[in-house]
Amino acid sequence: MALTIFILRLAVCILAFPMYLLDFLGLWNWICKKSLPYFLARFTVMYNEQMASKKQELFSNLQEFAGPSGKLSLLELGCGTGPNFKFYPPGCRVTCIDPNPNFEKFLIKSIAENQHLQFERFLVAAGEDLHQVADDSMDVVVCTLVLCSVKNQERILQEVCRVLRPGGAFYFMEHVAAKPSTWNYFWQQVLNPVWYLLFDGCNLTRESWKALEWARFSKLKLQHLQAPLSWELLRPHIYGYAVK
Repeated sequence: MALTIFILRLAVCILAFPMYLLDFLGLWNWICKKSLPYFLARFTVMYNEQMASKKQELFSNLQEFAGPSGKLSLLELGCGTGPNFKFYPPGCRVTCIDPNPNFEKFLIKSIAENQHLQFERFLVAAGEDLHQVADDSMDVVVCTLVLCSVKNQERILQEVCRVLRPGGAFYFMEHVAAKPSTWNYFWQQVLNPVWYLLFDGCNLTRESWKALEWARFSKLKLQHLQAPLSWELLRPHIYGYAVK
Protein backbone atom coordinates (compact mmCIF):
# COMPACT_ATOMS: atom_id res chain seq x y z
CA MET A 1 0.00 0.00 0.00
CA ALA A 2 2.84 2.39 0.86
CA LEU A 3 4.41 1.82 -2.57
CA THR A 4 1.07 2.52 -4.28
CA ILE A 5 0.70 5.76 -2.34
CA PHE A 6 4.26 6.78 -3.28
CA ILE A 7 3.69 6.11 -6.99
CA LEU A 8 0.39 8.00 -7.04
CA ARG A 9 1.92 10.91 -5.09
CA LEU A 10 4.72 11.09 -7.63
CA ALA A 11 2.23 11.13 -10.51
CA VAL A 12 0.20 13.92 -8.89
CA CYS A 13 3.35 15.93 -8.17
CA ILE A 14 4.43 15.61 -11.82
CA LEU A 15 1.04 16.95 -12.91
CA ALA A 16 1.48 19.82 -10.46
CA PHE A 17 5.02 20.60 -11.67
CA PRO A 18 4.23 24.20 -12.75
CA MET A 19 3.09 24.97 -9.21
CA TYR A 20 6.24 23.46 -7.73
CA LEU A 21 8.34 25.46 -10.20
CA LEU A 22 6.66 28.69 -9.11
CA ASP A 23 7.32 27.72 -5.51
CA PHE A 24 10.99 27.07 -6.30
CA LEU A 25 11.22 30.53 -7.92
CA GLY A 26 9.71 32.11 -4.82
CA LEU A 27 6.53 33.22 -6.60
CA TRP A 28 3.95 30.71 -5.41
CA ASN A 29 3.63 32.01 -1.85
CA TRP A 30 2.80 35.52 -3.14
CA ILE A 31 0.26 34.11 -5.62
CA CYS A 32 -1.31 31.91 -2.94
CA LYS A 33 -1.58 34.69 -0.35
CA LYS A 34 -3.26 36.96 -2.94
CA SER A 35 -5.65 34.40 -4.41
CA LEU A 36 -6.66 32.39 -1.32
CA PRO A 37 -9.02 35.05 0.10
CA TYR A 38 -11.01 35.06 -3.16
CA PHE A 39 -11.29 31.27 -3.10
CA LEU A 40 -12.29 31.18 0.57
CA ALA A 41 -14.87 33.91 0.07
CA ARG A 42 -16.71 31.42 -2.15
CA PHE A 43 -15.82 28.23 -0.30
CA THR A 44 -16.97 29.48 3.10
CA VAL A 45 -20.41 30.34 1.72
CA MET A 46 -20.81 26.72 0.65
CA TYR A 47 -19.28 25.46 3.90
CA ASN A 48 -21.63 27.57 6.04
CA GLU A 49 -24.65 26.37 4.11
CA GLN A 50 -23.71 22.72 4.59
CA MET A 51 -22.47 23.11 8.18
CA ALA A 52 -24.98 25.69 9.46
CA SER A 53 -26.72 23.35 11.92
CA LYS A 54 -23.41 22.16 13.38
CA LYS A 55 -22.09 25.71 13.75
CA GLN A 56 -25.31 26.80 15.45
CA GLU A 57 -24.98 23.84 17.81
CA LEU A 58 -21.32 24.59 18.48
CA PHE A 59 -21.78 28.28 19.25
CA SER A 60 -25.15 27.98 21.03
CA ASN A 61 -23.66 28.44 24.52
CA LEU A 62 -21.09 31.14 23.77
CA GLN A 63 -22.87 33.70 25.94
CA GLU A 64 -22.44 31.47 29.00
CA PHE A 65 -18.75 32.42 29.02
CA ALA A 66 -19.36 36.19 29.10
CA GLY A 67 -17.55 38.12 31.82
CA PRO A 68 -19.15 39.93 34.80
CA SER A 69 -20.19 42.86 32.55
CA GLY A 70 -22.29 40.52 30.44
CA LYS A 71 -20.24 41.43 27.37
CA LEU A 72 -18.44 38.60 25.60
CA SER A 73 -14.84 39.29 24.59
CA LEU A 74 -14.00 36.96 21.72
CA LEU A 75 -10.75 36.40 19.82
CA GLU A 76 -10.95 34.61 16.48
CA LEU A 77 -7.76 33.00 15.18
CA GLY A 78 -7.41 32.68 11.42
CA CYS A 79 -10.56 34.72 10.93
CA GLY A 80 -10.27 34.67 7.13
CA THR A 81 -13.29 36.37 5.54
CA GLY A 82 -15.33 36.34 8.76
CA PRO A 83 -17.75 33.47 8.03
CA ASN A 84 -18.37 32.80 11.73
CA PHE A 85 -19.58 36.30 12.58
CA LYS A 86 -23.27 35.60 12.01
CA PHE A 87 -23.17 32.83 14.63
CA TYR A 88 -21.90 35.10 17.43
CA PRO A 89 -24.32 36.61 19.99
CA PRO A 90 -25.35 40.29 19.82
CA GLY A 91 -22.99 42.73 21.51
CA CYS A 92 -20.03 40.35 21.28
CA ARG A 93 -16.69 42.21 21.19
CA VAL A 94 -14.64 40.59 18.43
CA THR A 95 -10.89 40.77 17.87
CA CYS A 96 -9.63 39.09 14.70
CA ILE A 97 -6.21 37.67 13.92
CA ASP A 98 -4.95 36.29 10.62
CA PRO A 99 -1.41 35.99 9.21
CA ASN A 100 -2.63 36.97 5.73
CA PRO A 101 -3.25 40.75 5.43
CA ASN A 102 -5.13 40.23 2.15
CA PHE A 103 -8.18 39.07 4.10
CA GLU A 104 -8.77 42.54 5.54
CA LYS A 105 -11.00 43.91 2.77
CA PHE A 106 -13.18 40.78 2.93
CA LEU A 107 -13.29 41.13 6.69
CA ILE A 108 -14.50 44.73 6.44
CA LYS A 109 -17.38 43.54 4.25
CA SER A 110 -18.34 40.86 6.80
CA ILE A 111 -18.20 43.40 9.62
CA ALA A 112 -20.58 45.69 7.71
CA GLU A 113 -22.99 42.76 7.27
CA ASN A 114 -22.92 41.86 10.98
CA GLN A 115 -23.88 45.03 12.82
CA HIS A 116 -24.91 43.02 15.88
CA LEU A 117 -21.22 42.68 16.77
CA GLN A 118 -18.75 45.16 18.22
CA PHE A 119 -15.57 44.89 16.17
CA GLU A 120 -12.43 45.71 18.18
CA ARG A 121 -9.44 45.29 15.84
CA PHE A 122 -7.77 43.19 13.15
CA LEU A 123 -4.25 41.99 13.85
CA VAL A 124 -1.91 40.52 11.26
CA ALA A 125 -0.16 37.76 13.18
CA ALA A 126 0.31 34.02 13.38
CA GLY A 127 -1.57 32.14 16.07
CA GLU A 128 1.69 30.85 17.51
CA ASP A 129 2.63 34.40 18.58
CA LEU A 130 -0.22 36.39 20.13
CA HIS A 131 2.01 38.85 21.99
CA GLN A 132 -0.34 41.70 21.01
CA VAL A 133 -3.09 40.11 23.13
CA ALA A 134 -2.81 40.41 26.92
CA ASP A 135 -2.82 37.49 29.34
CA ASP A 136 -6.23 36.40 30.68
CA SER A 137 -7.99 39.01 28.51
CA MET A 138 -10.44 36.91 26.48
CA ASP A 139 -13.62 35.09 27.46
CA VAL A 140 -13.59 32.97 24.33
CA VAL A 141 -11.14 32.05 21.56
CA VAL A 142 -12.52 30.61 18.30
CA CYS A 143 -10.62 28.63 15.69
CA THR A 144 -12.32 26.96 12.70
CA LEU A 145 -10.47 25.29 9.82
CA VAL A 146 -7.19 26.64 11.13
CA LEU A 147 -5.40 23.89 13.07
CA CYS A 148 -4.95 22.06 9.76
CA SER A 149 -2.52 24.71 8.55
CA VAL A 150 -0.71 26.14 11.58
CA LYS A 151 2.98 25.35 11.89
CA ASN A 152 2.90 24.34 15.56
CA GLN A 153 -0.35 23.16 17.12
CA GLU A 154 1.16 22.78 20.58
CA ARG A 155 2.41 26.37 20.56
CA ILE A 156 -0.87 27.84 19.34
CA LEU A 157 -2.80 26.03 22.08
CA GLN A 158 -0.34 27.35 24.67
CA GLU A 159 -1.06 30.86 23.42
CA VAL A 160 -4.81 30.19 23.54
CA CYS A 161 -4.50 29.17 27.19
CA ARG A 162 -2.44 32.27 27.95
CA VAL A 163 -4.91 34.79 26.52
CA LEU A 164 -8.03 33.08 27.92
CA ARG A 165 -9.19 34.16 31.35
CA PRO A 166 -9.61 31.37 33.92
CA GLY A 167 -12.86 29.62 33.05
CA GLY A 168 -12.77 30.91 29.48
CA ALA A 169 -13.38 28.60 26.52
CA PHE A 170 -11.68 27.63 23.27
CA TYR A 171 -14.12 26.69 20.47
CA PHE A 172 -12.95 24.66 17.47
CA MET A 173 -14.24 23.03 14.29
CA GLU A 174 -11.59 21.33 12.17
CA HIS A 175 -11.26 18.88 9.32
CA VAL A 176 -8.94 16.02 10.24
CA ALA A 177 -7.49 12.74 9.00
CA ALA A 178 -9.97 10.02 8.11
CA LYS A 179 -9.92 6.65 9.85
CA PRO A 180 -6.94 4.52 8.79
CA SER A 181 -7.65 1.74 6.29
CA THR A 182 -10.43 3.76 4.62
CA TRP A 183 -10.33 4.88 0.99
CA ASN A 184 -10.71 8.47 2.14
CA TYR A 185 -7.55 8.19 4.23
CA PHE A 186 -5.75 6.57 1.29
CA TRP A 187 -6.55 9.51 -0.99
CA GLN A 188 -5.76 12.04 1.74
CA GLN A 189 -2.26 10.58 1.90
CA VAL A 190 -1.87 10.59 -1.89
CA LEU A 191 -3.01 14.18 -2.35
CA ASN A 192 -1.65 15.79 0.81
CA PRO A 193 1.71 17.08 -0.59
CA VAL A 194 0.04 18.94 -3.47
CA TRP A 195 -2.91 19.98 -1.30
CA TYR A 196 -0.47 21.48 1.23
CA LEU A 197 1.12 23.67 -1.43
CA LEU A 198 -2.13 24.53 -3.21
CA PHE A 199 -4.00 25.63 -0.09
CA ASP A 200 -1.31 27.57 1.76
CA GLY A 201 -0.11 24.92 4.20
CA CYS A 202 -3.36 23.02 4.77
CA ASN A 203 -2.84 19.38 5.81
CA LEU A 204 -5.38 16.66 5.05
CA THR A 205 -3.85 14.09 7.41
CA ARG A 206 -3.58 15.93 10.73
CA GLU A 207 -4.94 14.23 13.84
CA SER A 208 -5.71 17.51 15.56
CA TRP A 209 -7.75 15.89 18.33
CA LYS A 210 -4.51 14.57 19.82
CA ALA A 211 -3.08 18.07 20.29
CA LEU A 212 -6.30 19.15 22.01
CA GLU A 213 -6.24 16.12 24.29
CA TRP A 214 -2.64 16.86 25.26
CA ALA A 215 -3.25 20.57 25.90
CA ARG A 216 -3.70 21.76 29.47
CA PHE A 217 -7.42 22.43 29.51
CA SER A 218 -9.49 21.61 32.59
CA LYS A 219 -12.36 20.32 30.45
CA LEU A 220 -12.58 19.10 26.86
CA LYS A 221 -15.81 18.40 25.00
CA LEU A 222 -14.82 16.96 21.61
CA GLN A 223 -16.88 15.10 19.04
CA HIS A 224 -15.96 13.39 15.78
CA LEU A 225 -18.35 13.57 12.83
CA GLN A 226 -18.60 12.97 9.13
CA ALA A 227 -19.47 16.46 7.92
CA PRO A 228 -22.14 16.75 5.21
CA LEU A 229 -19.73 18.36 2.76
CA SER A 230 -19.46 18.02 -1.00
CA TRP A 231 -15.68 17.52 -0.74
CA GLU A 232 -15.27 14.01 0.65
CA LEU A 233 -11.62 14.59 1.59
CA LEU A 234 -12.78 17.19 4.13
CA ARG A 235 -15.67 15.25 5.65
CA PRO A 236 -13.84 13.86 8.71
CA HIS A 237 -14.26 16.60 11.32
CA ILE A 238 -13.90 17.31 15.00
CA TYR A 239 -15.75 20.06 16.85
CA GLY A 240 -16.39 21.19 20.40
CA TYR A 241 -14.88 23.39 23.06
CA ALA A 242 -12.31 23.27 25.85
CA VAL A 243 -12.35 25.21 29.11
CA LYS A 244 -9.23 26.75 30.67
